[in-house]
Amino acid sequence: MGGGGQPQSQETGYPQLNFTPKGAQIRDIYQNRIKNFSSGGQYAGVNLRSMFVTDRESSKDYVQLEVCSIPDLARPLFHEAIKGKFKPTSTGESFGPSWSTHWFRIIITVPKRMKHHERVQFNWDSNSEGLVYTEEGEAVQGLTGCGERTEWVFPQAWKTDGKMHVFYIEMACNGMFGNAGGDIIQPPNPDRTFTLSTADIVVPNLEGVGLYIDFWLIGDASREHPSDSWEAHEATQVCNEIVNTFVPGDQESVLKCRKIAARYLGDDIRSHKVYETGTKPLVFAIGHCHIDTTWLWPWDETKRKVARSWATQCALMDLYPEHRFTCSSAQQYKWLEKYYPKTFERVRQKVHEGKFQFIGGSWVEHDTNVPSGESLSRQFILGQRYFQSRFGVRCQTFWLPDTFGYSAQLPQLCRLAGMTRFFTQKLSWNNINTFPHTTFNWISLDGSQVLCHMPPSETYTADAHFGDVKRSMSRHKSLDQDNTSLLVFGKGDGGGGPTPEMLEKLRRCRGMSDKIGLLPRVHMGNSVDEFFASLEKKELAGNKFVTWYGELYFELHRGTYTTQSNNKKGNRNAEILMRDLEMLAAYASIRSSFKYPKQDIDDMWEDICLMHNHDCLPGTCIEMVYRDTDKMYAALFKKGSKIIEEASDALGFSFKPDSGMVPVAMNTHGWKRTEIVKVPKQHATNHCQTADDKNVYAVMQCDAYGIASPAVLTESRPTVSVMQTSDGSYVIQNDVLKATILDGAVTSLIVMQENREVIPPGKKANQLVIYDDKPLYWQAWDVEVYHFETRQEIGPGSVSILETGPIRVSLLVVTKISKHSWIKTIISLDAAIDGAGTYLTFDSEIEWRESMKFLKVEFPVDVVNTEAKYETQYGYVKRPTHFNTTWDMAKFEVCCQKWADLSEHGFGVSILNDCKYGFATAGNTMRLSLIRAPKAPDANADMGRHTFKYAMLPHIGAVDVATVHAAADFNNPLKVCFVPGSLDTEDLLNTVSCKGESSIIIDVVKRGEDDEDVSVGGLPTRKGRSIMLRMYESLGGRASTVLRTKLKVKKVFKTNLLEDDLEEVGFKEVQVEGGVRCEIEVKLRAFEVATYRLQL
Repeated sequence: MGGGGQPQSQETGYPQLNFTPKGAQIRDIYQNRIKNFSSGGQYAGVNLRSMFVTDRESSKDYVQLEVCSIPDLARPLFHEAIKGKFKPTSTGESFGPSWSTHWFRIIITVPKRMKHHERVQFNWDSNSEGLVYTEEGEAVQGLTGCGERTEWVFPQAWKTDGKMHVFYIEMACNGMFGNAGGDIIQPPNPDRTFTLSTADIVVPNLEGVGLYIDFWLIGDASREHPSDSWEAHEATQVCNEIVNTFVPGDQESVLKCRKIAARYLGDDIRSHKVYETGTKPLVFAIGHCHIDTTWLWPWDETKRKVARSWATQCALMDLYPEHRFTCSSAQQYKWLEKYYPKTFERVRQKVHEGKFQFIGGSWVEHDTNVPSGESLSRQFILGQRYFQSRFGVRCQTFWLPDTFGYSAQLPQLCRLAGMTRFFTQKLSWNNINTFPHTTFNWISLDGSQVLCHMPPSETYTADAHFGDVKRSMSRHKSLDQDNTSLLVFGKGDGGGGPTPEMLEKLRRCRGMSDKIGLLPRVHMGNSVDEFFASLEKKELAGNKFVTWYGELYFELHRGTYTTQSNNKKGNRNAEILMRDLEMLAAYASIRSSFKYPKQDIDDMWEDICLMHNHDCLPGTCIEMVYRDTDKMYAALFKKGSKIIEEASDALGFSFKPDSGMVPVAMNTHGWKRTEIVKVPKQHATNHCQTADDKNVYAVMQCDAYGIASPAVLTESRPTVSVMQTSDGSYVIQNDVLKATILDGAVTSLIVMQENREVIPPGKKANQLVIYDDKPLYWQAWDVEVYHFETRQEIGPGSVSILETGPIRVSLLVVTKISKHSWIKTIISLDAAIDGAGTYLTFDSEIEWRESMKFLKVEFPVDVVNTEAKYETQYGYVKRPTHFNTTWDMAKFEVCCQKWADLSEHGFGVSILNDCKYGFATAGNTMRLSLIRAPKAPDANADMGRHTFKYAMLPHIGAVDVATVHAAADFNNPLKVCFVPGSLDTEDLLNTVSCKGESSIIIDVVKRGEDDEDVSVGGLPTRKGRSIMLRMYESLGGRASTVLRTKLKVKKVFKTNLLEDDLEEVGFKEVQVEGGVRCEIEVKLRAFEVATYRLQL
């Protein structure tokens, strides 16, 4: 077309000319600008932090401080402490030493100028932990110190009444993580002091604090959303606009900034209604406060940590209706109930409201590697019974986030304790392989399963950051099956729990997800059980989760199988003590007027289970904890011995010889056994070898649950001999084994029946080896794979003949480890009389004064297999003997109970121990870990004198029940007691037994928890009397046996661990020599744990 037409108006307001240049934002520069706006440092006086406080008052006209310093590191409770003498004090004063307690009486009057403000509070910072009490003695607010959790929102009526108000603060001279003299795992500094830096009445600027959290979360979005996403760029612009709008000292600018923030966060973030938008959440946040029952502080400090933490959470629930808080460990609830009854009642009320949620079902959050099967069972029995007695219901979810590996039998025990779910996260700490699942079915040795969830945020102490919510999706490993997850947040390990700041951040995360998107939508207000119920519903609907069979091996903290050896020995001995004690007490209570000491037994098991705490038993606590456990074990053994003596007296035998009494051996195991035992010389009639000045050796041949007198030995009896050869070696031999010992090492071990050599050519068993032991960081916890590269053999020991037979021979080996350490080992072999003398015993005493060293003993054996077997609770597990993959190599140090075994077709060798747990089998070398020397957090860990035993047990054929029996016998030798010479001892213990030999082991005999004649209250009683039998299949195959008892049984039930009757079991009465017996047929699947109740 030609020209000449009129121009059409298309005016949009877009200017024609532009002489104002504008550049692109430089991302790094603007990110740093955003950080500076809310950080400390040189701009804190003019940035957002300058608007946190509206008013502050600390003068003596309004705040008066008095202190009572408690002597001798005592920790008196409120009503005792306030009777003390208080004297004036002030901020700037310092208090100490470490672990001491100082009570403050605080008298405040709120200035009239503050009465119109929305909130007035008291800020206290002693740079240590503390607890606020009302004048009446109710604990209401925990204090952390060092700028964290330093405020108490007192009753707001105090703002306007013009009165003086009194309250108290208990100051503990320790931080949240104790009193370390360096980084947190270093040994405590006993001389720390703490300065009271703040004691102020404060008017917080709630809008200023709110803007700070707004800005924090939007800034996180700017940094952590993908840099090429619209959501990240939008967050950057919003932050930048807030910075440009803010004017220091101008409250109106703060309000304008909050409106700008709402464009990204939405308008509902100021209340719990932000969670009521009807949109589908994916991340379910639950408040939590992990309190290590002991760790870098003693038990008594934990009791106060519980009160501080839980009082704080109850107060938070009043401020934040959406807040749901969960905490485990029945022991901690019991402490609160005993020492802080008002706080406990407040917790109970919150439980009934559904806001405070008990969880876990166990006595403490315990180790699962070292405790025996019955110990694990008692954790659940004690825990579930406590929760049921106090709150009316049991737990459904086993909660164990911080334990160092998980036994293969836990799923079965969980199901037997009424729990179908399991929560942990510790495997996220693996330092070799990444665990592949988030939500999965974990399956036990017997096939039992629990639904397991490991939060993809990979922590149980999340700070509720933007990144925690984001990782809940980005690190989720089970998205093929389900996209939901738990976010467990709150200050932990040393206690504390969620803070107001965390709850505010989560509100903003939810608002952001609804307003902008991209961030997974978080929700609050649900329980852990509700989360798991939704997963179970999906599983039942056909959305099957992946499976994991067997143990959840933790690829870190492998040194915890060995550290603090005496503590572990105390545990083993206590477990064995309780087994015998309960059996004897049960039978005595049925057969005599003896009163079953149920309360004492409960108290003892509570102490044992308390010491199974996942830092105490593994050996990772400070020294003062182990001085406490030394006393606890000593008291436990004293009480236990007294109960055993009383029960034995009721049954007709005694441990104290009187006139007319003869020595016998007591067998509390369910199989026949023969042992060489010491008996007092003056009471011995059938013996042929002196043991020491006061005792002789006697051969005791006991039937299952039998009592036997010393055997009469004939001239043709089997014997054992010792001789020194021309090359300086020693040969000890019986009819089963022939061992050659040179310089303390076993150079040859021949199984006589097959003339089979156990030791490979040129190798030495019982070879002591020492390693440098310097892990990457966690000294008491870790041993790293590179320690193998520092292996050094301990030089030859001096050998002498100690005993020459004819029923026991022994050699004494004295070996120098270093300038300061030595070990004495007695190598002994018994005569092969009726099943005795099948293993070579090494009984050691060591003086250990090393630093960062690891002592082990090696047993190279002429056996080939790619897997070794290790006893675990109620069975065994197989582990690789090779390093084919990183998963195989990661198991370079593993945990076992009483035995480990390496077998090939037709032959094998078992290593028995009486108190050791660390083990490794590499190729054909079996290594038992003996002792370590870490220097943190206990600088004196394992220093001093120790005793322990181990043994080599070669066997023909595969590992079988003989090893299981031998290991049990090795740990619980026949006990010598005394009976009247005229007493028929045949049936003193043989009340219940198994007919014939089976892989089924009767592990526990006890009375029913709620039998009406033994109940200690708390739960409904059951009429009549019961005997409870707990047994398990030990070798991994279906098995059957027949229980036989002379008790007058009315009914028999198979029960769960909690002794709920599951099914009635038939039985029959049979006539045998000696009377009528009741027989009950038992059939168990591989590795099944079963409990039977005999109703009498």
